Amino acid sequence: SENPSVTLFREYLRIDTVHPKPDYDAAVRFLERVGTDLGLACQKVEVCQGRVVLILTWQGTNPRLRSILLNSHTDVVPVFEEHWTYPPFEAVKDSQGNIYARGAQDMKCVSIQYLEAIRRLKKEGKSFARTIHLTFVPDEEVGGHKGMEMFVQRPEFKALNVGFAMDEGLASPSDTFSVFYGERSPWWIKVKCMGSPGHGSRFISNTAAEKMHKVINSFLAFRESEKQRLKSDSSLTLGDVTSLNMTMLEGGVSFNVVPSEMAASFDIRIPPTVDLKAFEEQVATWCRGAGDGVTYEFHQKCMDQHITSTEESDPWWKAFSGVCRDMKLQLKLEIFPAATDSRYIRAVRHPAIGFSPMNRTPVLLHDHNEFLNEQVFLRGIEIYARLLTALASVPPLPAEG
Repeated sequence: SENPSVTLFREYLRIDTVHPKPDYDAAVRFLERVGTDLGLACQKVEVCQGRVVLILTWQGTNPRLRSILLNSHTDVVPVFEEHWTYPPFEAVKDSQGNIYARGAQDMKCVSIQYLEAIRRLKKEGKSFARTIHLTFVPDEEVGGHKGMEMFVQRPEFKALNVGFAMDEGLASPSDTFSVFYGERSPWWIKVKCMGSPGHGSRFISNTAAEKMHKVINSFLAFRESEKQRLKSDSSLTLGDVTSLNMTMLEGGVSFNVVPSEMAASFDIRIPPTVDLKAFEEQVATWCRGAGDGVTYEFHQKCMDQHITSTEESDPWWKAFSGVCRDMKLQLKLEIFPAATDSRYIRAVRHPAIGFSPMNRTPVLLHDHNEFLNEQVFLRGIEIYARLLTALASVPPLPAEG
């Protein structure tokens, strides 16, 4: 008696695409099977060895118009099974209809909702002027560097002729639905401090540890100021402030040896409102202030700050928000606090919205006991069906002749 869409969702959840060894081949075979069943054209693009992007296409009646892109990633993050009530890759459904599995929220639900929305529209005999492409990409959970970041530079992506894209958002515990129109820029910085070595029994001058102490104090003082700014202003969300965390500390060889080098790594997420050049100068100032021999290097430095228009004069946003008004969906517009593949789509100048239709749902991505209720899942299919109808019917824009 289970809804076939829910059954398909649970089947996808059982495919083990967890890092560090995701079974991408099984995921692609499954999605290709579903796409073929729906009469969608299938294309596979290997962006690098072992990393395939699957494209499913529903051709529009006017292929010259810019297309709608529905993006999702196939990989999921690791699990600690001892903290799970049910095995994380069995997609167990409890008596309340909650489906427990890694990827239930992030983001295998959205992948199946896209497909099932298209199934519904095709069954109703619908067709649209604009082509709809679905892309299923690898490696989002490890930065997208061997996935969407490479794919957007390829001719196969350019051939999709994207006009507007949708990608993942977040669950919302309240009645509202979160909609993300931009993202913070992730910076991963490693600070190295060189100093005088010596015996652990002496007061050595100019040590790496003393310099590291100053560096950490400067970085964490800024962290505290941003934390208090968020706490004191109820209009701000996490995506509106800069978060900073020290995530690794390295140095030393023995208890009785003062090390000549120490290093600390920081994960920093910077909102689009911040001047990135000025912020890097602040980082340089903190390092200079700690003394000589203090340097920093980037392990990730995203400089793109493009955001997607949410003005009613924008035809894409007008179509999206109009459906939400008609369905009485209360939207909360936010900057995404972490990072998704949307940033690569925006970086090549395509508007992209992050949206996962999961309200009244605890935010459990990357958490133990990740789940999604089947009724919330089914409601999402209905929402996507309405959104696709509106977006794929946006009239020709001036640039499209």
